[in-house]
Amino acid sequence: MTKQTVLGRVAQLAKANVNALLDQAEDPQKMLDQLIRDYTNNIAEAEQAVASTIGNLRLMEQDHKEDVEAAEEWGQKALAASRKADELRAAGRNADADRFDSLAKVALGRQLQSENEAKTAEPTIASQTQVVDKLKSGLDQMKSKLSELQSKRDELVARAKSAQAQNQMMDAVKNIDVLDPTSELNRFEDKVRREEAKAMGKQELAASSLDAQFEQLDSLGDNAEIEARLAALKAA
Repeated sequence: MTKQTVLGRVAQLAKANVNALLDQAEDPQKMLDQLIRDYTNNIAEAEQAVASTIGNLRLMEQDHKEDVEAAEEWGQKALAASRKADELRAAGRNADADRFDSLAKVALGRQLQSENEAKTAEPTIASQTQVVDKLKSGLDQMKSKLSELQSKRDELVARAKSAQAQNQMMDAVKNIDVLDPTSELNRFEDKVRREEAKAMGKQELAASSLDAQFEQLDSLGDNAEIEARLAALKAA
């Protein structure tokens, strides 16, 4: 996987609109499960590629540092050789002085070569540093997006279970609806009401019979009073 491919994949996944994807999905939970698998796999692949890119960048930085240090070292050697040549020339040893001047030139040539190599590597290092920063940022976004996906999946599953439980409860309530005339509870209530009405009828009938007996007793009392008064009249 090239750096460009990794960078493009990271950017694409990091910018994914989870809510929009859920709105378009026929089975949101299944889609989220697949997205989580895709993100997890792509994050693992991207991490390997980013690690490799970072490793290459660090090697370039190390080489650049070595070139800079080499240039400085060759500059010091050139200076030392030049000073030695000046000392020998002052002492009249021109041949030896020329040899040290030649060494100074060689050192200067090496210094120039190291400086050129360091200078040539700097734009590449700067470019790769930007790439690495973008990849790191993209990976962070992908991991954040993965957490978002996992949270949405857990929320969706919880809501689905809650909805299922509510539907089951409503079905159970519907099955025992006391207002349903076909329900066992309603039929039992009708039977109880009939028994209560029958008892009330018996009570009313019993009360009517008792009233009649008292009326008959009152009637007998009146007849006795009449007979007594008639007897009193005859006796007078």
